[in-house]
Amino acid sequence: MSAATPPPLPANPPPVLLVLAGPAGSGKSTLCERIVREVPGFVRVITTTTRAPRPGEINGVHYHFLTPEQFDAKIAADEFLEWAWVHGERRYGTLAASVLEPLKRGQSLAINLDVQGVASLREAAEHSIVLQRAMATIFILLDHEQLVARIRDRGQDDDAEIARRMATAEAELLEAPKFEFVINSGTREEDFAALLKILATARARAA
Repeated sequence: MSAATPPPLPANPPPVLLVLAGPAGSGKSTLCERIVREVPGFVRVITTTTRAPRPGEINGVHYHFLTPEQFDAKIAADEFLEWAWVHGERRYGTLAASVLEPLKRGQSLAINLDVQGVASLREAAEHSIVLQRAMATIFILLDHEQLVARIRDRGQDDDAEIARRMATAEAELLEAPKFEFVINSGTREEDFAALLKILATARARAA
């Protein structure tokens, strides 16, 4: 069994919600996708947005696509666990139903959020036994040199954008102590192996 091989699935494992955060280039999206792909019983949280679907995207599969008016109505009805403006143009959020209903059905969930979104989930968990029991918050930690290298390796950003991303990342790193678990990022295999260990801990305490 390799270091990143998922552990044997216990009988009727309790559902968990793995919430990953970290700066740009930390690999949090890749880790979420991999655990959904490789660990039985996991699905991705389907989040909500006001942006238009891109070619090939399906409502209710890739995102819940809402008009701004529909999004406003759900905010007014207090249906979001968290939501935010992105680049001042469109909104993204996580509906309570997109998390609580799958957990109640016994499905485990993975989601990656920014640190503000995680803070909102923590507040929501104060009023939800289901979230308290299932949720584990995980921060992917990189040092300065790793951050610069990974952002530059993307090959998509000019120097001004790299500087902006670095400033954002440095602010996000200050939030790491608020997370229950921290993965000191190494190789992709090392990071996934660390995530599987966290999963085992999260399932043990949710049982």
